Amino acid sequence: MPIIVLFYEENGLGLKDIFLLKSVYSIVLVSLDIPTGYLADAWGRKNCLITGCIVAFGGYICYSLSSTFYAFFIAEILLGIGQSLVSGADSALLYDTMLHYDRENEYLKYEGKVTMIGNFSEAFAGIFGGLLATFSLRLPFYCQILIAFIGIPAALTLQEFNVKTKIVNPLANIWKIIRYSLFTNKSLCYDIMFSGIIGAATLTMAWFVQPVLMKIELPTALFGIVWTVLNLTVGIAALYSDKLNRKLGENRTYTLILILIAGGYLAVSFCLNYFSLFLFFLFFLFFLADIRLGLLQSLDLNSIFLRIVPESCVNRLLC
Repeated sequence: MPIIVLFYEENGLGLKDIFLLKSVYSIVLVSLDIPTGYLADAWGRKNCLITGCIVAFGGYICYSLSSTFYAFFIAEILLGIGQSLVSGADSALLYDTMLHYDRENEYLKYEGKVTMIGNFSEAFAGIFGGLLATFSLRLPFYCQILIAFIGIPAALTLQEFNVKTKIVNPLANIWKIIRYSLFTNKSLCYDIMFSGIIGAATLTMAWFVQPVLMKIELPTALFGIVWTVLNLTVGIAALYSDKLNRKLGENRTYTLILILIAGGYLAVSFCLNYFSLFLFFLFFLFFLADIRLGLLQSLDLNSIFLRIVPESCVNRLLC
């Protein structure tokens, strides 16, 4: 949400509390990612998606009715569990569907479209979120409850083509993932490490957008518009990131990203004024495009990971 920091501060939380809450969410998400991946294969992708939507729905209800740090703490745990159940299972369901219709070679294309649609949806939602916040900072949460609820019947209508499989030696399979991705395949190891570093750096910058907007005293109604412009920038950049990568080459592209990402932080730190909005625009343009999809496109999932572990776990490892 484009006004989440304002909401936190209205309820007496500081930046330390805010980042702690987001750390709780990330820890829950990472801790449950692989286990819920196996659950998706053993119990079914559709069942995981339905359960995840229900748990996330509960998380947003908890947020909308709460005003204390510990209540928000519980809400973040619920949202982390819900997202973990959905994450990977949705991509695996898409892959199974493409495989059923003998169109698995088009999987990455549709996965990219899903990412783009998500970015544009979040962008336009930011406008409405900012406008709703002018009436009440809690009002966007009430609307989010309705949106989260819609996900439940939507998940119920999905059709699952892959049959449930019995997972043998799950711990051994997890070790195979770790050994192959971090030790056997050095190139994949470097890609994962680079993606993780860039992901952490860009997500941190994204969370500092709202404090900076508050610092320069931007009107609340404009928060959503700024957030929308930044998300539209991400969506547009995602369409051309692969072309840039092909033109410069991976090594040059990655080196450019590392240099400019450090420069972006330095520039914003010395320009806490309206010019920082322009710097945010450039930062989002170059670095928040979905570079991980480019990493996926450089790998043959069928010949590498799908022979080792179920595809839902592959999606979790690389997405």
